Amino acid sequence: MQDVRKGEELNEEALKSFLQKNDLIQSIESPWKVTQYTHGYSNLTYLVAIEDKEYVLRRPPFGAIKRGHDMGREFRVQSGIYKAFPKVPKMHAYTGDESILGCQFYVMEKVEGIILSIQEAKKRNINDTSFKKIAESWLDTFVQLHAIDYNKAGLEDLGRPEGYVERQVSNWSKQYVAAKTQDVPEAQKVMEWMETHQPKEYTYSLVHNDFKYDNIVFKDENWNEVNAVLDWEMATLGDPLMDLGTSLGYWTMQSDHEFVKKGIPSPTIMEGNPTRSEIVQKYAVKSGNTVDNLIFYYAFGLFKIAVIAQQIYYRYDKGLTTDPRFAQLDQASALLCSLAWRAIQTKKID
Repeated sequence: MQDVRKGEELNEEALKSFLQKNDLIQSIESPWKVTQYTHGYSNLTYLVAIEDKEYVLRRPPFGAIKRGHDMGREFRVQSGIYKAFPKVPKMHAYTGDESILGCQFYVMEKVEGIILSIQEAKKRNINDTSFKKIAESWLDTFVQLHAIDYNKAGLEDLGRPEGYVERQVSNWSKQYVAAKTQDVPEAQKVMEWMETHQPKEYTYSLVHNDFKYDNIVFKDENWNEVNAVLDWEMATLGDPLMDLGTSLGYWTMQSDHEFVKKGIPSPTIMEGNPTRSEIVQKYAVKSGNTVDNLIFYYAFGLFKIAVIAQQIYYRYDKGLTTDPRFAQLDQASALLCSLAWRAIQTKKID
C-alpha cells in the first residue's frame, strides 16, 4: 500500500456521495483515508477507509482503452462466480456513470488475509516448508476453479468456449502489433508458430487468465486456506490449459534470466517452490486432465504477458501514464518473446 499517486486521486465529494447513495456509508461528512495498491500493472485499485469500514475500489488505468478494462463486466463476472465459487470478494456497487470519477468503476469488500507479493514474502521470511504448502494451496484452488460446472452456475454467457484458442492467438497477436514500438523478430516468429501449432481440440472450463500468487488472498500463515481469488478482469470460458500456460509464464524461477526475475517479480523464485514442470505434473494429477501441447501453452503464456507489458509501455511511451515502473517494459516484452521462441526451439519450459 502507498499514498495515492499524483494524478490518480479520487474525487472525494463525488465518491462519498456515491457510497452514501448505495448505503455503504452514513454521511458524506465522515472523514476518510484513501491509499493505493501498488503491485498491479493494470486496473487501478484503491483502499477506502471510512466509518470503521474498508472498501476496495477498482477503476481503469488512465489512458487505457475501454475494451480491455470493462469494469461492468468485471463486476458482473465476480457477482456470478460468487454463487458457485465463494472465494471471490463480495461486490457492493458498480456505476457506468463517468461523471463521478471520469470513468466507470466498482466497489467491493476488502477480503482479509495475506496477498503474497515478492515484498510480502521477503518481509515474512517464508521458509521452504511453508512455500511447499503455499504452492499446494494455490494449485488446489486453481483446480477447483477449473472444475466449476459453469452451466449449473449460470455462467454459460460469460464467453464462447468454442474456438477460444484460435481467437486468443489471433487477438493477442493483433494487440501486440497495435502496441508495437520496436521490431522484435522473435515476436513475429512466435506469432507465426502459434498460428500453425495451436491445438484444435480441447476441454472447456471457467478460466481466470491471471492466476498467480499475488492475486490470491491466503487466510493466514498456515497457508492451508485461500480466502479469495482477485483480479477477474480477463475471466471467461475457454481452454483451462491456456490458463495454466499463463500461470506458468508468471512462474519465475531462480534459474531464470535476471531481467525476467526483475520484470516479473514473484515469490516463486524462493526455495521450496516447485519448478514449472513440477507444477504441470501436479496439475495433471490433481485435475485428472492430460496436459498435451505443453510448449504451445507455455509459449502462449509468455507471449500474452509480453503483449500486456508492451501495451502498458505503449501508454507510457505516448505520455498517457508517468508511472516510472513502466519505463523498461518494452525490454521486458522483447525478452519474453525471446524466451517463448527459445522454449519452442528447445521444447523445454524450465
